[in-house]
Amino acid sequence: MLIKLAAAGALLIGAVLVAVTPAAAATACDVTYTANQWSTGFTADVKVTNNGAPVSGWVVTWSFPGNQQVSNGWNAQVTQSGSAVTATAPSYNPSLGTGASASFGFQASYSGTNTAPATFALNGVRCNGEAPPTSVPPTSVPPTSVPPTSPPPTPVGCGAGARCDGFEGTQADWTVTTPDCSGAGKTAYDTAVTHSGSTSLRVDGAAGYCNHVFVRNTALLPAGASALFVRYWVRHTTALPASHITMVALRDVNDGNRDLRFGGQNGALQWNRASDDATLPEQSPAGVALSAPLPVGQWNCVEFKVDGSNGTMETWLNGTSVPGLLQDGVPTHDIDGQWLNRTYRPALSDLKLGWESYGEGADALWYDDVAVGTARVGC
Repeated sequence: MLIKLAAAGALLIGAVLVAVTPAAAATACDVTYTANQWSTGFTADVKVTNNGAPVSGWVVTWSFPGNQQVSNGWNAQVTQSGSAVTATAPSYNPSLGTGASASFGFQASYSGTNTAPATFALNGVRCNGEAPPTSVPPTSVPPTSVPPTSPPPTPVGCGAGARCDGFEGTQADWTVTTPDCSGAGKTAYDTAVTHSGSTSLRVDGAAGYCNHVFVRNTALLPAGASALFVRYWVRHTTALPASHITMVALRDVNDGNRDLRFGGQNGALQWNRASDDATLPEQSPAGVALSAPLPVGQWNCVEFKVDGSNGTMETWLNGTSVPGLLQDGVPTHDIDGQWLNRTYRPALSDLKLGWESYGEGADALWYDDVAVGTARVGC
């Protein structure tokens, strides 16, 4: 169902695309608001196009007509005060040239009726109806922005101090790499399947030994952080195989630049240390049972913590800590006894997303909405 709005809200039922259509004359900016809701919550994707003069440091504002409450966001710092919402450009995508677009998203809760916002503004200039000014007045302040004398709000979604990347115009930060050897695996940016925004990373992971392909990012990791928290969304098509595979790899400077690898074995998620092939959990039937499979055909939120100060690790799947992937520093049979057979103090220097096969198992995967910080980001 497609609902077009000029200045009035619309009731969202199920997956609804609410496109605020520009008037025949040129408008200062255009906004498309796409929502997908369930009984008590929804996610929304927002795309803003700047039709006016180039903007450095864009801010999109709107007000909810009901009791909607934002819980987290991605590809922008999304904050809320009362019914007013402010989405501030991320540091990696601060500018909007004439005709350029930016996309971001958020998750929110509601009760009763979930009516779409009626109006949006870009840096204080109303979208979908007003002609673009020759330039944005330097003294203009977005209606819902915090006064300059107030402390900046804590970002929502990315978390305080976190860095986020949704592959929206940031592809230059990612480089294709085939560590050890390469095969039939390949990567591409996909606009057909996304968690939010308009682009995701697609990885076609091939079966057979040494089909290694990743994209590598060093800009997302905060410098000097001892505890590193990573959050990403992933969707895949084939259940994890019995053979060992890797989906995420991080170079460990303190372990001879060998990778700390996150993937699967025996059909369940696992960590693997490349330097000694230790696994978390141990690959006993009881250890594997304490891990979890990665659900197929849906977007999954994966989070993990690696603390270099004490070597502890924790992993969450769709918001729930996985017992078999918890390394608390105290050896526990079937979980981290093997992992703690030596002192482990990782210092991670990059983040790689992709596929690494060591035998059977091919898969098609999509990654989106990556966040890295010094505190847990959440889903």
